This record gives sequence, structure tokens and C-alpha cells, in this order.
Amino acid sequence: MPYIIDGHNLIGQLQGFSLSEIDDEQRLIEALLEFSRIENRTIEVFFDNAPPGVPRARKHGRITAFFSRADRSADQAIYERLKKLGKEARNWTVVSSDRQVQAAAKAVGAKTISSSEFARQLTSKTLRSKGGSPKSSEKEERLPPDEIDRWIEIFGGDLPEKPI
Repeated sequence: MPYIIDGHNLIGQLQGFSLSEIDDEQRLIEALLEFSRIENRTIEVFFDNAPPGVPRARKHGRITAFFSRADRSADQAIYERLKKLGKEARNWTVVSSDRQVQAAAKAVGAKTISSSEFARQLTSKTLRSKGGSPKSSEKEERLPPDEIDRWIEIFGGDLPEKPI
């Protein structure tokens, strides 16, 4: 099931993220890219107050980021997107803690999830994927026993007793 995300609403719920950061939107997109890869989901994320020169829509793999201009809020863009989806909206999940956005989503049959709940899922899934087994280049290399014996002979010291 694809997601429609109220971007700044979600940023406010993520630990280590701040709406005052210059790159908060890009950092969220990067986190969502990992989530999208793990979950194999399409995501549309909507942001308010696009900086000058930023295109209104940018595609990042399975993520499309929409940036609203000053005359239109991300909430309004989400409402319009839900209307455009029509009956297809039932197949989408809207991520927002804004009650009006949730109400609009429910009115067209979309599922809703609060930004705080989604933030927990996002953090859990992306941390789990990063905390898995180390990459082959990061794996500890072990020396074969005969090479260890050789180094002990070169540098001195007693050989440890070999296990029975």
C-alpha cells in the first residue's frame, strides 16, 4: 500500500530531525528511500514553503517529493491529491497527525496513521536494516592458527595451549 506523507509533520516527530535545519527535507527523503526499499512501497511526500528555485516535484526512486509554494500549503496539496485519486484513494495510507488531513483521508476511504506512529516504524525498520550483519569489508579478519604461531615465534612469547 503506497503512502502519502505530510513531510514537515513527520519531521517534527523524528528524533534527530529539526524543522530549522536547512536540509531537513532532504534528510527525510533519504530516510524514506531506505524505508521504501525495505518495504517495497511507493511514497509521495508533501512539503510546505518550497525554497526558491526548487522544482515543485522531484522524483527519488519510488519517492516523489512535492513542494508547495507560499500560496498553497502541503495540506491543500494532499487534499487535492486525494481528490484526484478518487476511489483509488482506498489503496493509500496517509501519514499525518493533522486532524483535518486525517479527516480528508478518511472521507475518501484512505487509511491513516499518525506521524508519531509512522516515525516509530520508520526508525525501527531503517535501524534494523543498518544494524544487520556487517558488510564483508567490515568483517573481522581472523588469522589462521599457523600464522599466529609464526608471529608468536617472531615476536617471542609463549604459545597458548592448544585446545584438546
